[in-house]
Amino acid sequence: SRRNSPTLRQSKLDLLLAITNNNPKEIILTMADANALINDLSRQVQANDIESGKITLTKLKIWMLEIPSGSQAPLPSITLAANALELGALLSVADDDLDAFARNLSQLKPYYSMMGTNSTTERKCHVLGLNLMHLLVDNRLSEFHAELELLSEKEAGTPYVSFPITLERQLMVGSYDEVLNAKSNVPDPSYQFFMENLLETVRDSIADCVEVSYKSMKLTDAVTMMKFESTEELREYVQEKREDWIVEGDQLTFQPPPTGSKAVDIPSMNLIAQSLSYATELERIV
Repeated sequence: SRRNSPTLRQSKLDLLLAITNNNPKEIILTMADANALINDLSRQVQANDIESGKITLTKLKIWMLEIPSGSQAPLPSITLAANALELGALLSVADDDLDAFARNLSQLKPYYSMMGTNSTTERKCHVLGLNLMHLLVDNRLSEFHAELELLSEKEAGTPYVSFPITLERQLMVGSYDEVLNAKSNVPDPSYQFFMENLLETVRDSIADCVEVSYKSMKLTDAVTMMKFESTEELREYVQEKREDWIVEGDQLTFQPPPTGSKAVDIPSMNLIAQSLSYATELERIV
């Protein structure tokens, strides 16, 4: 097969030599070595040691290249590889790197498929929940619901997964206040990164509603409605995103949004007369 071709194996060897500073003795990793690296990576993720974690994850991904594909892959190796990629996903969230998070997820899914429904990992629901949060923040709702279809009832019922499911329902019915309050009830600190991004989206939606519903309001009321911590935060938000809002003293004034043409602006009688004139002329010609 192509996986075992000399060219592909040589490219793996070249990659390994580059990572290990051209020292062949460091190339071959046993299962025991991989387990030790997993323990190292777990400690690095917990300690938020991002740079060391990236190096350890790279070594594990190199070891994963030697795992046979398909039904020939031993379950312990598959499980170990899944654990490594799950830790990699958590590491990328700690690093605020959504691209790396997406890459780890795409690499992880085939291992979940090979594991089947009878096997699982300790962090599977945690990582799947983070993926749902990622899709929710990006407003990729069709992919969000497609992922839900792949979950078992038990997985969907865990706090890690039920949290984004509840958020999505609240967003759909416009319960923005409940979404904003959910920031203090995340199932794990790793969810805070996605919540911050989601809260910005929700605040923008609330701001859009407020500016067409009110001519003005007190700053303190706006702070409460938009769940800011202080009036200073609100002022920063106005300066960055709502330049047409006017802050005067303790009052916030909204500029009326531009409106299009109204029905009364359409010269309906003139149009009717013109249409009748065309019809009369057409009848004469016929």
